[in-house]
Amino acid sequence: MTSTSPSLVTPGRAAAIDAAHGVDIKGAFGSISTEDAGTRRSLSAKLKTLLAVVGPGVIVMVGDNDAGAFSTYGQAGQTYGTKLLWTFLLLIPVLYVNQEMVLRLGAVTGVGYAKLILERFGRFWGAFSVINLFILNALTIVTEFIGIALAASYLGVPKIVAVILASLVIVVAASTGSLRRFERMAMALCAGSLLLVPLYLIAHPRPGQMATGFVMPSIPGGSGQLGTVLLLVIGIVGTTVAPWQLFFQQSYIVDKRITPRFMRYEKADLWIGIVVVVIGGSALMGATAAAFAGARHGQFTDAAGLAAGLASYAGHAAGAIFAVALLDASMIGAFAVSLSTAYAVGDVLGLKHSLHRGVRQAKGFYAMYAALIALAATIVLIPGSPLGLITVGVQVLAGVLLPSATVFLLLLCNDKEVLGPWVNRVRTNIAAGVVVATLVILSAILMISVVFGRVSTGQVFGIMGVSVIAAILTGGFLLVRARLASSRVIGGRDSAATPADRSEDRKKNRENWRMPPLAMLAPVQMSMARRVGMSAMYVYLGAAITLVIVRVAQLALGG
Repeated sequence: MTSTSPSLVTPGRAAAIDAAHGVDIKGAFGSISTEDAGTRRSLSAKLKTLLAVVGPGVIVMVGDNDAGAFSTYGQAGQTYGTKLLWTFLLLIPVLYVNQEMVLRLGAVTGVGYAKLILERFGRFWGAFSVINLFILNALTIVTEFIGIALAASYLGVPKIVAVILASLVIVVAASTGSLRRFERMAMALCAGSLLLVPLYLIAHPRPGQMATGFVMPSIPGGSGQLGTVLLLVIGIVGTTVAPWQLFFQQSYIVDKRITPRFMRYEKADLWIGIVVVVIGGSALMGATAAAFAGARHGQFTDAAGLAAGLASYAGHAAGAIFAVALLDASMIGAFAVSLSTAYAVGDVLGLKHSLHRGVRQAKGFYAMYAALIALAATIVLIPGSPLGLITVGVQVLAGVLLPSATVFLLLLCNDKEVLGPWVNRVRTNIAAGVVVATLVILSAILMISVVFGRVSTGQVFGIMGVSVIAAILTGGFLLVRARLASSRVIGGRDSAATPADRSEDRKKNRENWRMPPLAMLAPVQMSMARRVGMSAMYVYLGAAITLVIVRVAQLALGG
C-alpha cells in the first residue's frame, strides 16, 4: 500500500543544508540537469553519468592516503617488508561499510553529518562531535604541512617558500565560488597519487613476496612482537579510516547535489576511490620493502628518510617521485580535512557553507577554512615546534574518536525518521557492527599502549576477549528485538495485498522518498539501553582523551 508521507510529495531538496543546493549537478567531468529524468540504458549514457557524479568517493578515499599514511605505510615496508600487506584487504570492507552509509545519508537527507547529530542527539553531542573534530583536524592539517615541508626539502625548495605557496594554492582553489573548479583541482591531485605506481615499478619488489604478503596474514617476529606489530597495524587503520571522512563525504555529496537517483553511480565512485587507495598504499609499502631489504634495512625516521633510502636503492628518480607524490598527497589531505571542518562548523552554527558560493556569500565558511590552513602552516614554520608529538597525538586521537563517530553513523542509518525505506538492512547492520567492534578494540589497545608506554600480549587478548563477549551479547539482543519488531509488522499488514504488490510499493517509496525538513521529524526515542550505551561512550571518551593528553604532556616534558 503506497505511503502518503509528506516526504514523498515535498518537491526539491527540502532538507538541503544551503539554498545554493537544488539545481544541476556540475562535476569535474560533466553535468546533469535537474530536468533530466531519462533512463540510462546505453553504456555511453551510463559512463557520462558516472563522470558527472564521480568525485566525492575518490576525493575522500585518496585524501586519506595523506602525509601520515605515507609515513605509516613506509614504516611498515621498511621494518617488516611486505608482511603487512594483508592489512589493506582488511581495510576494504571497513572503508566501504562506513562510507556507503555516509553517502546514503547525504543523498537521502540533504543534510550534513554534524547537523544530523546535532538535531537527532542534542546540542551536547553535536557540540562534542564538532569540537573534537575541530581539534583533531587542526592537528591533522599540521601533519599535512609537515609532509609538504619534508617533500619540498628533499626537492631543494626552502621550507618557508613551499609552505606559503601550498597554503595559497589550497585556499584559493577552494574559494572561487565554483564546486566544479575545486573538484577539477582535487581530482588532478587524486590522479597525482598514481605516481606511486611508477615508483613501485622502479623499485620492482618481488611479485611472489607481494602476493604472499596479501594472501597470508602474519605477525612478523612471532608472539613476542605482537604488541609492537599490532600498534603499527592500528596505525595503518587509523591513518586510512579517520573521523573527518564521515563529515566530509556527506557534506560534499549534499553540496554536489547528489540524490538517491544516482546512488549506484556514487557507490561506483566510492569503489574507484577504494581501489586507488589500496593500489597506492600497496605500491608504497612494496617499494619501501624492496629499498630497505637486507643490508639496506635501517631504523625508520620520517618520510624524508624514506625518500633518501629509495634514491639510494633505485636512483635519484625514485626519491624525486616519492617526494612529489608525498607533496601531492599532503595537498589533497589538507584540502579535504579543512573542508570537512568548515562544513561541520557551518552545520552547527547555521552558516552558509557551500563551494557554490563565493567568499562574499559565505564569509564564515571560507574564514574557517583559511584560518585552519594558516594556523597549520604557522605551526610548522615556528622553530622548535613539537611536530613529532603532534604526529603521535593525531594518530592516537583519531583512533580514540573514530569509534564514537561510527556509532552515531550506525544509529542514524537505523533511524526511520531520517532514512525511511533507506535504513540499514540486517546484513548491513551486522557488517557495521563488526566494523564498530573492531574499531573499539583497536582504540582500546592504542589508548593503553600510549598511556602505559607498552602493551603486552596478555592485555591484547584480554581486550579482544571482553570485546567479543560484549559484541555477541549486544548483537544477540538487537537481533531478537529486530525479529520481534518484524513479526509485529508482518502481522499488521493488509492481507489483501500480494507480495508482488508490496514489493512494487516498496520500490516506488524508496525511489521517491526524501527526508522531510528536520523540524518535521518526530523526536528520537531514547530507550534505556541507548541511554546507558551513550553514557558509557561518554565516560570512555572522556577518560581516553584525558589520559592521552596527560601522556602527551609527559612526553613533551621528557617523562
